Amino acid sequence: MEQPYLIFVKLFEAIGLGNFAQAYPHVIYSWVVMIILIALSVVAAKSVTLIPSKAQNVFEILISGMEEFMIEITGEEGRWLFPLIATVFIYIFVANLIGLVPGFMPPTASLSTTLSCALVVVIFTHVIGIKYHGAAYIKHFLGPVWWMTPIIFPIEIIGHVARVLSLTFRLFGNMMGHELVLMILFGLAGAFFAPLPIMALGIFVALVQAFVFFLLSIMYFAGAMEHAH
Repeated sequence: MEQPYLIFVKLFEAIGLGNFAQAYPHVIYSWVVMIILIALSVVAAKSVTLIPSKAQNVFEILISGMEEFMIEITGEEGRWLFPLIATVFIYIFVANLIGLVPGFMPPTASLSTTLSCALVVVIFTHVIGIKYHGAAYIKHFLGPVWWMTPIIFPIEIIGHVARVLSLTFRLFGNMMGHELVLMILFGLAGAFFAPLPIMALGIFVALVQAFVFFLLSIMYFAGAMEHAH
């Protein structure tokens, strides 16, 4: 999908990196998202106080609420996974949101970005399984009785590959679809009033898609931690 004007692509063109910028705008805007998150993290860390401000109270409630939601699914032993899954959620949410800013594109409207997020989650799922079960983790793929292994094992492999595809295409499809609708409205009705309802809806879409990715990731992690039956 071609954007009418991308600020950072034009900036890269101005410094002689136009070919890279045109070929990989999603990479550039992934960097932008990471820089934004790092800067906000530094500012937030410096502003933390023993007597929290109103903003600190709000963010503490939100973060603790996400953590408790995860603990209800994974159990207390899954608490150590929260930094990773919260980072994925925040990255995807902000990456979705910046597409609403004129001159920006959501990196999650690229298959490369969504695939990289999905691979992180699915690969780490197996890391968790090996951490908790060691070599016995293979039992998750073999089925309840040995004579069903030739049937169950291929199904399990296909299922785990499908997890990557599901996470990748669900997020990509929704964000790409939203961008296409915005582009069509910009072209048909101008750059102001007509797209505003869709842009407002875009905030909701950004949050829902980040939460769905967050929820599915937690479920995969919890499944890897369970004992095979």
